Amino acid sequence: MRPVRSLVAVMAIVVAFTGACGDGDTKDGTSGAKTVTVQAANGAVTVPANPKRIVSLSPTHTETLFAIGAGPQVVAVDDYSNFPANAPRTKLSGFKPNAEAVIAYKPDLVVLSDDLNGIVKALEKVGVPVLLEPAAAGLDEAYDEINDLGRATGHVAEATKVVDGMRAEIQKTVAASSKAKGLSYYHELDNQLHSVTSKTFVGQVYGLFGLRNVADAADKASGGYPQLSREYLVKQDPDLIFLADTKCCGQNAAALAKRPGWGELGALKNKGVVELDDDIASRWGPRLPEFVKAIGVAVQNVR
Repeated sequence: MRPVRSLVAVMAIVVAFTGACGDGDTKDGTSGAKTVTVQAANGAVTVPANPKRIVSLSPTHTETLFAIGAGPQVVAVDDYSNFPANAPRTKLSGFKPNAEAVIAYKPDLVVLSDDLNGIVKALEKVGVPVLLEPAAAGLDEAYDEINDLGRATGHVAEATKVVDGMRAEIQKTVAASSKAKGLSYYHELDNQLHSVTSKTFVGQVYGLFGLRNVADAADKASGGYPQLSREYLVKQDPDLIFLADTKCCGQNAAALAKRPGWGELGALKNKGVVELDDDIASRWGPRLPEFVKAIGVAVQNVR
């Protein structure tokens, strides 16, 4: 979806916000059973009731595993799993997964969000349980995946607590944002002006506030991730601009002001430019309430 770095970034976003998760259907892992069965995107997956050597190839799922208390059971995570800081980060790739490299860690459970390079079949062939939990298409699916990981790792109660906390925090933030309705926004994925529409996971999060997405009218065959033009955005003059490319592309309000014609945008004049954390704004795990809070604060602060 973008030149070189941009293409990689958008592929990551598309992978992150397309697909759906499976409903968790499990045996009781707390009553002495030796195995637990969880319904994932790759079918019914039977795993040890309390796996001891988990490998995660998904940054979102890595965050979830640690949030629900399964961190001590994780022996390796992929190179993009940069949170929490104590996650055992390796050179394993979630975008170009290598089955042999994963198997070298002797996992009793592998968690991932996308089946690339035939990784699922390759691991299943040698008897390694694989839980495929694709990027959530909506909030309920995000919650379901957290509960799935709780069941698969022996942390059912902890997962439920995380989900309940997320729901409550998000609802509280949205309820307090009375100024949001009617405001327009632009969410920037990179400095090539790729964005998201309301039908994406990110777009649905903004939708909780009743915000109007200026990218919706421009999405034709982009699957929810259109590339906009500078002229189009100047004409739309969104009330709020959310930058999800502060880390990857070094974007901020000062950089936007230097773009031809952008200095007069209302968002720049009225403190409507929001510098997001790229990772938090692109993941659907336990830190999602932080993204929601950033939106809520922006809505209240815009003039």
